[in-house]
Amino acid sequence: MGIKKRFKTILAFLGPGFLVTVGFIDPGNWATNIEGGSRFGYSLLWVISLSTLMLIVVQNMAAKLGIATGKSLAVNIRDGFPRPVSFFLGISIVAACVATDVAELLGGAIGFNLLLGLPLWLGALVTVFLEVFLIVGQRYHQLEKIIVAFLGIIALCYVAELAIVKPVWHEVFPALVIPRLDSSSIYIAMAMLGAVVMPHNIFLHSNVIHSREWGINDEKKLSLLKYEHIDTLSALLLGLVVNAAMIIVAARVFHGNGVVVTSIEDASKTLVPLAGSFAAFLFAVALVFSGVGSSVTSSMAEVNVITGFLGKPEDPKTLLYRISTFITAIPSFVIIVAAIDTYKILIFSQVILSIQLPFTLVPLLLLCRKKSLMGVFRTKLPEFLLASAISLLVIGLNIYLLYSTLTGGAA
Repeated sequence: MGIKKRFKTILAFLGPGFLVTVGFIDPGNWATNIEGGSRFGYSLLWVISLSTLMLIVVQNMAAKLGIATGKSLAVNIRDGFPRPVSFFLGISIVAACVATDVAELLGGAIGFNLLLGLPLWLGALVTVFLEVFLIVGQRYHQLEKIIVAFLGIIALCYVAELAIVKPVWHEVFPALVIPRLDSSSIYIAMAMLGAVVMPHNIFLHSNVIHSREWGINDEKKLSLLKYEHIDTLSALLLGLVVNAAMIIVAARVFHGNGVVVTSIEDASKTLVPLAGSFAAFLFAVALVFSGVGSSVTSSMAEVNVITGFLGKPEDPKTLLYRISTFITAIPSFVIIVAAIDTYKILIFSQVILSIQLPFTLVPLLLLCRKKSLMGVFRTKLPEFLLASAISLLVIGLNIYLLYSTLTGGAA
């Protein structure tokens, strides 16, 4: 295959990984990254590097499960586990989707508030409207291009902000690879790590991977699997850049001026006198696209989860599909309208995700290790042990995050 043809083939397979990436630069990540950068400077950048490497392993397994079986993780759980177990897992991931929607819709609402002055309830309503319109009104490949464009806009905004704030690069690069942690920073470090590995993204990746033609036999699928790796790796590395940029900007602007920020709204207000109104404008634009984009991908995951666990076809023409695109947003919208402290809502949504995460990772590992299901795609022992170690670490840290939150130990 010539270089030009190979490049075109690579481009044809890019996309599913980028949908996943939008999900882990959602407003929950914004809250933890901004707080981490404002309080601890560049010192926690290594957490983003580590968590992204961990995520690459987990998301690759989810994608490979979808390629090998031709089914999403939701359908595989329904078919491969006893009915009471699959019922419990289905309920738990729907609850996590509701929590995810809270963060996504709140991010969009705050973004519209900062950009256009809309009240939070109206910003949330606009976000829901755009979410449903984009999912129901667009074909998948059109929607994929829109989401990739959203991701590009977010990345460009933060690249522009980096140029405005002028980070101390000789301090940034070592912090990306050298761990620094103490008792004062462990809580926010765990929150940053837990916000990257998100349950709905694992379900989403196992499903949207079917948008590509993988061939009708294992040999063809194996030959094309490298393109999935390229898609996942390139997309998640872009996510690493955006997440790291959030911390770098917060570290340079807030930590560098002795300002501690504990909410997204405060971050925007404080940017104006410290970095200029254009930096605040870019911040608001990026937040709008992050909130809308991540709410779209979370709804795509919710549709697959609801139809998959119910054993129904994922057909955009059906009533169930259309209801599924917004049903989990209803409690989220009610919470947003009734709430006062938006920052606490974001943290609480991450706590809900931490509770559910083990019930996504463990079934994924068990299914990927199942010879009768995966065949030649079965996860080999070294990869399984690595993924198990990653899962245990993420689960352990999220459990501690939950414990610290519930006992008031959060810093």
